[in-house]
Amino acid sequence: MKADITPQEYEAFKTFLQDACGILLGENKQYLVKSRLRRILEENQLTTLGELLDRLKRSGRSNLREVVIDAMTTNETLWFRDNHPFRILQDKLLPEFAERQSLQPLRMWSAASSTGQEPYSVAMIIEEFRRQRPGKLRDVKITATDISKSVLEVARKGEYEMIAIGRGLSPDRQKQFFTPSPSGGWQIRPQIKSMVEFKELNLLDRYMLGKFDVVLCRNVLIYFSADLKKDILTRIHATLNPGGYLILGASESLNGLPHLYEMVQCHPGIIYRKK
Repeated sequence: MKADITPQEYEAFKTFLQDACGILLGENKQYLVKSRLRRILEENQLTTLGELLDRLKRSGRSNLREVVIDAMTTNETLWFRDNHPFRILQDKLLPEFAERQSLQPLRMWSAASSTGQEPYSVAMIIEEFRRQRPGKLRDVKITATDISKSVLEVARKGEYEMIAIGRGLSPDRQKQFFTPSPSGGWQIRPQIKSMVEFKELNLLDRYMLGKFDVVLCRNVLIYFSADLKKDILTRIHATLNPGGYLILGASESLNGLPHLYEMVQCHPGIIYRKK
């Protein structure tokens, strides 16, 4: 990107990004846009953000549009991020579901799953629970979604470099749930990988995923406007089975919707139960 981003270009790009995927860029984030889109402009022989926006308008739902959204939505993630949700799963939710003796599989949805660390972390917690409670929760299905095709490709492969493994994963879990790969990375074991199905999904689109007992929608709603956040949480409510649970990020809250969810204090941590 050879030229600075003008205020008009920045406002136009903010509108494009919010319409495309719901992300609401804050003020003075020009440096972020410039750093994330520099390579895309160079590859397409474009010199300004305005030229890129013109190309996007002409090309409609093209590969270029997907690449731009991908660049702006891809974020690093951690294994067992924030810890509390996984402790709540282990100590409260999994024992509760295990005692229900339902003939239906336990279904969980990891929204905005990035490169797979969250859903695979959930799968590890479930496997550890099974080892402690033989015969319980034998049928579990985790659906993991993200808008980014590139991160989904990484997640489906289930192979991570050592630098990624080191972000939140204990040596004991690394030993239990991964094997060394020929490339020098670490491959997640089949019993964990088989629990998770990855799908491409824009949270602004219709959800054709079925019903869930637990939905984890963490560290993504902070990027949306208040109206979009309310809309997404309302539609997630429709995907939950009766008495199902919603788990948000540590810095996120419902801010309303008391007719849809009730707060459940877990000391520490808060989750929400469908009314």
